[in-house]
Amino acid sequence: MPDTDPHPLSPQDCLVALMIAVSASDESIGTAELVKIQSAVNNLPVFAEYDEGRIPTMSALVFDLFEQEDGLDALFGLIRDNLPTRLFETAYALACDVAAADGTLKETELRLLEEVRYELEIDRLHAAAIERGSRARHMRL
Repeated sequence: MPDTDPHPLSPQDCLVALMIAVSASDESIGTAELVKIQSAVNNLPVFAEYDEGRIPTMSALVFDLFEQEDGLDALFGLIRDNLPTRLFETAYALACDVAAADGTLKETELRLLEEVRYELEIDRLHAAAIERGSRARHMRL
């Protein structure tokens, strides 16, 4: 049977889509969050071979999914299907960094992070450590 999806998501696409989803969860994407996403893509080893020209495509995918009734479930399905399990904690760490980038965590962002923990089966102790590290990186004077 031929592959029906001509453009399957790469693991990096999944990471970018999740970061965009966290940023868009409060219905506004702030400059600090966009800078955090761009910085992650430009600097982290996991994105070394990534075509950053795919970011607008991932943005469109996330926004399309968010307009659907079960869009968040569909997004998590795509992530689980295309992101290696060994990168689930990386995905959560990136999501936490984007959520913390603007210095405030809104209720919608907190709920989405909770959903990410559940959907990606992030151990509570590991999640707490990731969250603590993200908070420490984003402290202000």
